[in-house]
Amino acid sequence: MTGQPIPLLTVLALVAAAVATVGIGIYGVRLARTTSDFLVASRSVGPRWNAAAISGEYLSAASFLGVAGLIAKYGADALWYPIGFTAGYLGLLLFVAAPLRRSGAYTVLDFAQFRLGSLLVRRVAMVVVASVCGLYMVPQFQGAGLTLNILLGVPGWVGVVVVGAIVIGNVVGGGMRSITFVQGFQYWLKLTAVAVPALVLAVYFFADERPVGAPAPPTVTAQTSVDITTDVVVQVAAATDVTVHGDLDGRPVSGDVQLGAGRHELGKGTTLVLPAGSPVPVVAGAPADGAGWLDPGGGFGGPHPLFQVYSLILATFLGAMGLPHVLVRFYTNPDGRAARLTSLVVIALVGVFYLFPVLLGVFARLYVPQLLITGTSDAAVLLLPSAVLSGWGGQLLAALVAAGAIAAFLSTSSGLLVSIAGVLSTDVLRGRVRDFRVAAVLAGTVPLVLALGAASLDLSRSVGLVFAVAASTLCPLLVLGIWWRGLTAAGATAGMIVGLVAGGGAALLAVLGVPSENLWNGWPSVLIGYPAAVSVPLSFAAMVFVSIATRRQAPRDVGRIFARMHAPERLGMGRDREGDLRST
Repeated sequence: MTGQPIPLLTVLALVAAAVATVGIGIYGVRLARTTSDFLVASRSVGPRWNAAAISGEYLSAASFLGVAGLIAKYGADALWYPIGFTAGYLGLLLFVAAPLRRSGAYTVLDFAQFRLGSLLVRRVAMVVVASVCGLYMVPQFQGAGLTLNILLGVPGWVGVVVVGAIVIGNVVGGGMRSITFVQGFQYWLKLTAVAVPALVLAVYFFADERPVGAPAPPTVTAQTSVDITTDVVVQVAAATDVTVHGDLDGRPVSGDVQLGAGRHELGKGTTLVLPAGSPVPVVAGAPADGAGWLDPGGGFGGPHPLFQVYSLILATFLGAMGLPHVLVRFYTNPDGRAARLTSLVVIALVGVFYLFPVLLGVFARLYVPQLLITGTSDAAVLLLPSAVLSGWGGQLLAALVAAGAIAAFLSTSSGLLVSIAGVLSTDVLRGRVRDFRVAAVLAGTVPLVLALGAASLDLSRSVGLVFAVAASTLCPLLVLGIWWRGLTAAGATAGMIVGLVAGGGAALLAVLGVPSENLWNGWPSVLIGYPAAVSVPLSFAAMVFVSIATRRQAPRDVGRIFARMHAPERLGMGRDREGDLRST
């Protein structure tokens, strides 16, 4: 898996995707002049282009690489990731999009203050938005490092720094106006980059006689060498003859050995050589055979698998309603009707996209099963084309996938950075264009540094944690703020704090590489990896009960506020907060 020459086509594809991103961003800079341009593109983005831009920034590294990898590793239960990522927009369409747009706010913070009239709520929401976006940017940068390491052989930190620099430069240059053009283009690039390889490999797959769900472990078709880059525990279904150079089960080994059925520890720096036709050991916790891979209910490794699945469903279904970089997109629509239409188009675009990572996950288990040894299944989409097709065909598909991967990192990171910069520039600084640019540089640098030192999880699992934080904080604020008159500032504050402590604390522990081995075998590890089933109900309950206890503090003009959010625009009850360029 290492030591291969770098294909020229892959290098050209990566450079072309980066240059196109910068070039389109520069074009958008020409149209960005005012504060409104930088924050919400002057509310002039049409539904179709806005839907493409939303899809472009929403389909992150977790969608492009992570979904296929998790399906290859865990099978049926991993299907809840694409289902939940898509279904979350149905909740946005039904409950949030139009009322949020009619509120006339620029950001989630503006909505919180508009609805509850409290500066404290606004400050807490600012911390939540910065936390969600910052945590979300970390796996994007880490995915970039992984991608360039696999494709070009450069150290992981190079990809983190390069992608971080491009993202910061684009956002500093033109803000929302600029990245709207970039992200719309990047959606279609990513769709092409994932659909074409999936369809080509589907033709190859249907000519293959190997069944997907055979009651046996996956096998390699040729002698395969696997480099172990971190300590890993694997499980073997049946005794397997292999060659090991390095540490096996805590002792140095160099030569041919037999791995007995059960679990084995492989140390960092070990090289494992599998002969042709050999069954592949899989990382501990993953299904070892095709039959177990097809059956739902096995979870994602570790204890309490059903709790993991239900918690993931809750996080992904509700998390989309609380993602700041997605919510801010609805402020760019001209009106509430356009916001609803945008949500409907997004569901179609995202749903079509997710068909293809599912196929690639199936193909990855068959054609690059060696990734199951180390657990680094995020590389499956990158390695599949050249593993299945030789010659120019494989190189062309690999180059296309590389371009789509770099687009995934750039588009999502750009949207997240705009959200953080908008919050910091309007609430911490003075709200000028210059302040937006300063905030973008600072807000982009922090997660970049964190990505260099944080523990690396599966991309989709990292993003799932961020969805859990959003579902536990901003989702209850928006749902109750839009649909329940009884919500008070004290209730909203209490709920967001509870959700941030429960969900955000778990996400931070996971990113920092906690818990220790002693904690990883029971409920503490499950709650840290999948906190939504606890943190979401706690947050909603805190908002409701504290609001009931402080119901006398409810805004006196709540009737007017609700009329503005829910009345059709033609009645003229809504009014946008106008922004202009105060200083450059």
